[in-house]
Amino acid sequence: MSNAIDRRVAFVTGASRGIGKAIALRLAADGRHVVCVARNADQLQAVVGEIAAAGGAAEPLACDVGDGEALAAAIDGVADRCGRLDILVNNAGITRDGLLMRMSDADFDDVIRVNLRSAFVACRAAARPMMRARFGRIINMASIAGIMGNPGQANYAASKAGLIGMTKSIAKEIGSKGITANVVAPGFIQTDMTEVLPQALKDAVMPNIPLRSFGKASDIAAAVAYLASDDAGYVTGHVLQVDGGLAM
Repeated sequence: MSNAIDRRVAFVTGASRGIGKAIALRLAADGRHVVCVARNADQLQAVVGEIAAAGGAAEPLACDVGDGEALAAAIDGVADRCGRLDILVNNAGITRDGLLMRMSDADFDDVIRVNLRSAFVACRAAARPMMRARFGRIINMASIAGIMGNPGQANYAASKAGLIGMTKSIAKEIGSKGITANVVAPGFIQTDMTEVLPQALKDAVMPNIPLRSFGKASDIAAAVAYLASDDAGYVTGHVLQVDGGLAM
């Protein structure tokens, strides 16, 4: 691994647990300096400590991504302090599930604000240092819910479908500057969120997954690591489904 790659700076939101933590650990293992972003400072510090113990480089940055001004300022600060920003992973997200007729405007708006608008704000802020460097990797975390829908998740599915359309547009806008923009769309992954799902729901889903198992957070991290690498330099505007074949 070259020194230039070793020095690349990655900004990962939602990095305190689950998929985001796995992404931060993998990018650090690949030699990136990882800025781990989330609201919970204690959890972030634990992730950074784990990375440091493994010989990697990382720093915590406590920030509510739903606050657009704070998020943009955080990205600008990292780019100024580090002199670069090479990789952006928009992973942070929330759910406010409910059937259409019972879903409040607030529940719809909150999910769009955190899952979609924050990614837009982050992409816009990160694009500036990436364009100056004529290199960048933008990776937005969607979901198969944004491809095939999911009952009780009109807000969540809308936010993830929006991420897909936005990412494809960004890829066309800034590809000439050496920046790629791609989407990873996970299926059912073993995380804290899926652990609390009713067993009946898990049993109903499993026959529809050709690989007959839920994925691991490391499976998603591996997909992100690929899209963040030089090996994916000619891949942009792509939706990489990591779902065991569920949304074929």
